[in-house]
Amino acid sequence: MTVLVSRCELGASNGRTVAIKDSIDIAGLPTRLGSKACDDAVPAAQHADVVEHLLAAGHHIIGKAVMHELAFGVTGINHHSGTPINPRYPQLIPGGSSSGSAAAVAEGLADYALGTDTGGSVRIPAACCGVFGFKPTFGRVSRRGVWPSSSSLDCVGPFAADLSMLQEAQEAIDPSFKPGPALTPTRFALLTHTGSEPAVEAALDTFLSPLSLIRVELPLLEKAFQAALAVINAETSAATAELLATGLIGTDVAARLARAGTVVASEVEAAEKLREAFTAAVDRLLELADVLVLPAMPKGPMSLQQAREGQMDLNMTALVRPFNLSGHPALVIPFEVNGNPIGIQLVGRKHEDEAVFAAAHALLEAGQTN
Repeated sequence: MTVLVSRCELGASNGRTVAIKDSIDIAGLPTRLGSKACDDAVPAAQHADVVEHLLAAGHHIIGKAVMHELAFGVTGINHHSGTPINPRYPQLIPGGSSSGSAAAVAEGLADYALGTDTGGSVRIPAACCGVFGFKPTFGRVSRRGVWPSSSSLDCVGPFAADLSMLQEAQEAIDPSFKPGPALTPTRFALLTHTGSEPAVEAALDTFLSPLSLIRVELPLLEKAFQAALAVINAETSAATAELLATGLIGTDVAARLARAGTVVASEVEAAEKLREAFTAAVDRLLELADVLVLPAMPKGPMSLQQAREGQMDLNMTALVRPFNLSGHPALVIPFEVNGNPIGIQLVGRKHEDEAVFAAAHALLEAGQTN
């Protein structure tokens, strides 16, 4: 299975094993971004900060993981570097863009893996592959040595097969992360009217039935999704202009980048105003509860065959992308509906990443009693 695009043995030989997305610098290895345009990239001169942190924690890097080309796609399809098979749902896409990182964990090749999340690129592959994934508060985890060098959306985050390992990974890459006692009781707010399929909403309702929770609405969710698309298109177009000019980018990604380049300044300005309004709306809801709960995806992922035929469904990021715009921390727990991976997403207050993990522990404990 195509998962690691380069192998290495770095760090303590008996430490936790880690796979690193190929948009994160490892000294001595090129950062190729899953693209033919970067085949001749020179080896990185130094580790990204997150790599330094996990090595300092005594963990062991096994290699770089394949990714959707230039981190600009949700399916994980990569005709150049290879597409990882979804280990737990082989007929379905692995998700993007951190596809190889999620697959490495689901396959058991690594104890945890690092990805990046600009529009759901950790949380969507986590949901698709049936593993845990976390997007920290924007700016809390260092992005030095991570491509692209400038972003108002992107975060480095971990994948793991269980919540305890995910927390250990987060502690490794974020030295400021200090888990505390569980919130008693944790206040959950179920986000309603998300546009999810009725079967998804019903299954989540049943799973959450042991909890005492409130129900809330977030009317700006759809507009925040569209605003986040405008911002990511503008920022990615700027970051990839030189690479696109080489003519070496895959036709699927090149076409998306060409469309992204049509975003105009007025659209970005409007998106930034919406960012402010949406962030305030989320903050107000989080005065009523410790975390918001909603599906990670509104419906099951498309088949691998559909994606290989060129189909794409950006709406699969409709429930995750808005929280890149707002910058709130968000954690995905594996969750199935009628045999399809969907994931449950918990969203917490900014810079209270530890509380999101505590809420996830409480949710899982409640679910076991259901």
